[in-house]
Amino acid sequence: MQVTITGSGTSQGVPVIGCDCKVCKSNDKKDKRFRCSVHISYKGKSIVIDTGPDFRQQMLNAEIKSLDAVLFTHEHKDHVAGLDDVRPFNFSQKKPIDIYCTDQVFKALKREFHYIFDPKFQYPGIPKINRYSIDKNKNISIADINIEPVEVMHYKLPVLGFKIDGFAYITDAKTIEDSQKNKLNNLDVLVINALRIKEHMSHFNLEEAIELIKDLKPKKAILTHISHFMGIHQEVQKKLPENIYLAYDGLKINLKQ
Repeated sequence: MQVTITGSGTSQGVPVIGCDCKVCKSNDKKDKRFRCSVHISYKGKSIVIDTGPDFRQQMLNAEIKSLDAVLFTHEHKDHVAGLDDVRPFNFSQKKPIDIYCTDQVFKALKREFHYIFDPKFQYPGIPKINRYSIDKNKNISIADINIEPVEVMHYKLPVLGFKIDGFAYITDAKTIEDSQKNKLNNLDVLVINALRIKEHMSHFNLEEAIELIKDLKPKKAILTHISHFMGIHQEVQKKLPENIYLAYDGLKINLKQ
């Protein structure tokens, strides 16, 4: 399995429009962050988690030539706004793209991308989608890949993370119930959100993310969904525990399965 961090930033991305802080003005490419997303290549399948506003450029940067499925964590715009850009995959593969989401997310997608789903607007140039429902308590399968949803809470909003064998991806979490947390014990790699140093009402901050990682004991943990308030990448990385790493756009993670 190869996982590519296609975006490691929070909802505004980094640099932030109009900001003159040292992070936003940094020349280090690791301080340039698209909105949060990952690409997974596994067992011959190409899977993306979330299609944020930067989805088109993320696919170009990662040189993704095919796409089998999209998993959606939740309906916030920084995680869904790029859905229209699955169209090149429709054209090249000559088939719809499978998307997996909860009913709540699908309701939002139908509102935001009404022309995709409303029969009145059907014509050859619109995205072609096959939608599959996700329940937090039921595993899903893409070919022979088993995917276990993991529900977390983004303040009061339910968000799904996903576990695939020894890998798990969690974003936009502030709290996780024990029944869901138990799914995340002893992973090979855990990718989890850490917004900034200071506490936040709907995201783990750095301290909270590290404490959870210590509790779950993955072999390696990677922090994502990072804002400019976290600080300069190289400076933050030096302060992290030995098995915890700050994500950056383009980071590739190889897992033996």
